[in-house]
Amino acid sequence: MIADSMIDGWLSSLPETDGIYRIIEKTRVDRDPEDRISAIMVLGRSKDPRAVQPLIDCCRDKSPEIRFHAIEGLKNLRSGRSVEVLIERLRNKGELYEIRKRAVIALATIRSYGAIQELKNRLVDSNEDGAIRSLIGWELERVHIW
Repeated sequence: MIADSMIDGWLSSLPETDGIYRIIEKTRVDRDPEDRISAIMVLGRSKDPRAVQPLIDCCRDKSPEIRFHAIEGLKNLRSGRSVEVLIERLRNKGELYEIRKRAVIALATIRSYGAIQELKNRLVDSNEDGAIRSLIGWELERVHIW
């Protein structure tokens, strides 16, 4: 289990000039999955625009756990730059349900035109999984779009 104290410690190091870059580097090269996940969680909480691209890169990682946390981080950052990769994860029907679900929630939270349009398209697509369509409807209502 990832310790909140570790994450808090890393968050406190972000104001240092190179703090964000040290955390970004941990998402890329650290062999310890827990350290990578901790770094991803820190980036997602950082509110730093430099965190977006590393999290986008992590959304394409082979590890489902890394992808899950990266999507959660992008949801927290609410950057329109992440919409394309979130749509990619949502459209991938071979992706784990929980990751597709997080992508729906992230897209609804970001609320850009492209994000909402994709959710509406998935909602009316009869080939889309019923549980995903149901979640999309609920999320669009939650953000007062539907």
